[in-house]
Formats: sequence, C-alpha cells, structure tokens
Amino acid sequence: MRRATTLASSILSRTLAATHDGGAATAAAANCRLLQAALYCTGGTGSSYKHQHWFSRLCNTCSARAASIGVAGALVSAAAATSISQEAYAKEPPPPELVPKDVVLYQYEACPFCNKVKAFLDYYDIPYKVVEVNPISKKEIKWSDYKKVPILMVDGEQLVDSSVIIDKLGSKVSKKKIDLASSNGGEEEKWRRWVDNHLVHVLSPNIYRNTSEALESFDYITSNGNFSFTEKITVKYAGAAAMYFVSKNLKKKYNITDERAALYEAAETWVDALNGREFLGGSKPNLADLAVFGVLRPIRYLRSGRDMVEHTRIGEWYTRMEHAVGESSRIKA
Repeated sequence: MRRATTLASSILSRTLAATHDGGAATAAAANCRLLQAALYCTGGTGSSYKHQHWFSRLCNTCSARAASIGVAGALVSAAAATSISQEAYAKEPPPPELVPKDVVLYQYEACPFCNKVKAFLDYYDIPYKVVEVNPISKKEIKWSDYKKVPILMVDGEQLVDSSVIIDKLGSKVSKKKIDLASSNGGEEEKWRRWVDNHLVHVLSPNIYRNTSEALESFDYITSNGNFSFTEKITVKYAGAAAMYFVSKNLKKKYNITDERAALYEAAETWVDALNGREFLGGSKPNLADLAVFGVLRPIRYLRSGRDMVEHTRIGEWYTRMEHAVGESSRIKA
C-alpha cells in the first residue's frame, strides 16, 4: 500500500506541475590530440529528461461520470498502471553474485562510444566509477598501452573497444553468454554494427555543422571534461574552429551532402527497423537499442538532437529508452 501511495503521489505531483583562426598559439601536439578527442566526442546535456504525462491525458478523456468516482479511485488506478509500466520497462540487474566488485570507466564525457558503454552499465545497474581523461595530456591513461577511450577496468582486468567491452562484460554478468561471433547474422548484431559503422559518423558533421553549433558542442565538452582553466579557453575556441573545418572533411569522407538530412534519415532508418515494436528487443531493450541510445544521448539536447526529435519519429522510442535505462548507476566521487 505504501508503494502504491508513493507511486500515486509521484504521478499526481507530475500532473499538477504543468573563433579562433587556428594560429600558432596552440602547440601542434596539443592540437593534434585535441582533434583526436573531438573526433570521438559529441556534446549535449542529456540530464533533463522529458517525461510523458500520460495520466493528465487520461484524465482529459474521462467522462463526467467517471470523474465523479473521485480522486481516490483515480490515484489507485494510476498507481496500478504506473506499477505495470515500471515493470515493463524495468532495468535488468544481473544476479548479485555476478556483479563485478570494482568497475572503473576511463572516458571523455561527450564521447559517443563511452556513452554507449555507460548506457549498458546503467541499464544493467552495474555500479561504476568514472575517471575523466584529459584529451590533451591523456595523463590519466599513461599506464595503458591503449591510448584511446573508453577503457573499462573490471576487477583489475582491462577491457577496450566499446563493442568488445559490452560483449565481454555481458558474458561476465549474464548467465546467457553474449557471443559476438555467433550472432553476426542476427538482427541485433546487424544494428550494433550499423551504429559503429554509420550512425556515429553522421554525428560530428551535425554537431559541428556551423560555428555556433561547434561552440555549443565545445562549451559542453569543456564544461564537463577534465581541463585546466587555460585549456578550457583554448579548447573551446580553437577546438570549435578546428572541428568546424574537420567536419567538412568528414562529410566528404563519408559521402554526406546534407548533414541534417543524413541525421534525419538515420533516425528514420532506426524507427523503420523497430517495425512497430517498443524496442528492437521487443518489450525490453536489447544491445542494439542500448547502442543507439548511448551514442545519441550526448547530442539529444544540443540543437542537432532537438532538430532530430522534432523532424523525425524517433522521439517516442528515445523517451521509452530514457525510462528503461533510468538513473545512472555511476558512483559519485
């Protein structure tokens, strides 16, 4: 009863709430590392999730007779419905005995591949610590022979490459082993490859499409990254200017003529793949759902992400994924 009351109260309260020129000031080595980092980064807030106020819409459709039943009955019904919804979109934590004791993610906050790993960790409710890597000095990963991110340390074992990390960690925490080689012909693996080989390459030309969007992206990158004060200023303006030009080369490399059209097409392609299902995995997200959600999460509240949701059908799926993945399982320092 206490659970139902809490759920009802939550629903009720929600219902009532109605440029730099690229000159010599920056050292060549630092610029090179900055560009490498930026190529893997996309920006966005990703924290202010929008909720579906379905209870309000339900109330609006009620007849006068139904409304006369009273607030108490409505709250009980809402609590029950919410409980069912939460069950449908419940996280899938592994058995306690399979949860790693010490998980540390070395990352750039805005890196799409890092966010793909975080989406997996969050959905499976695996507690993890984060070490934000300085993309210029990379001093936080000097100890590793692998000089890219993400790097995931799991009980002392180093895992690298986002898709490989997810496969290996998945086999550790799940009784049903995730085997990349044996699933190449499957739908799930097909769309995971699509994320790595296509979707991520559409992002940079969009978030660095013009100088204002490039500055918006680097404002997020520098606000959430591991930079000194001087580096923040240098990175924001020199990086935004540099990536604006780099994005033009990326458009040519990946045969993109209209970056927004390419982003919208990718979003619509994904919605078509869902084929009317709530998730590609059916009633629950699978690894492909988590991969698409992960790489899109950093850009969702940038101008490019807002445009994507406004001009395509992906918004409803994205909102379902926000609810399914839920709160981050990151351990705050």
